[in-house]
Amino acid sequence: MELSAWFSLATICLLGAITPGPSLAIVLKHTISNGRAYGVATGIAHGLGVALYAVLTVLGMAILIKETPWLFNIIKYAGALFLLWLAFKAFTAKSSLGKIEQKAEKTSIKQSAVEGFLIAFLNPKLAIFFLALFSQFITPTDTVDHKVIMVLTVGGIDALWYTLIALVLSHSTLIDKLRDNINLVEKATGVALLGVTARVLF
Repeated sequence: MELSAWFSLATICLLGAITPGPSLAIVLKHTISNGRAYGVATGIAHGLGVALYAVLTVLGMAILIKETPWLFNIIKYAGALFLLWLAFKAFTAKSSLGKIEQKAEKTSIKQSAVEGFLIAFLNPKLAIFFLALFSQFITPTDTVDHKVIMVLTVGGIDALWYTLIALVLSHSTLIDKLRDNINLVEKATGVALLGVTARVLF
């Protein structure tokens, strides 16, 4: 995988991970309520859920390229349009992270991990997102190593970010700064999505 292509993929994955939403809320909930170990377990499990979606997407697209290349091309350009739509939403979004309730709710580390996994795996938007995103990076000549790098990049960045949240940000003022500057994060995501789309269209 070319370094420039990997950098584009990694940038979008990182910006997607750091954008506050339900996943961040669940990681913070377990960290604040039960401790850092619970937050770390939640974050790692969330990354596994994301990686599983990535594996299923890569395998499905590999079969699609081999059996029906014309259909893959349709999906590829439809995916580019979808990424443009996501970029538009990012540029026009006015979202913010709601307050996290700090209840003394004791759970097991296993339960924290399960919740982290499910918040990712039960999100159907991830399947659509990966289908659109990966269609911009997969070609008929890609090796197994190429696909493995893509999956590890997606799952690894997600797990590392939420682990970092659990270890550091949840007990500092940085999470407030992230919340206050969510619009900047979303605009940066929009720029990255436009860049990936441009690779295909131009």
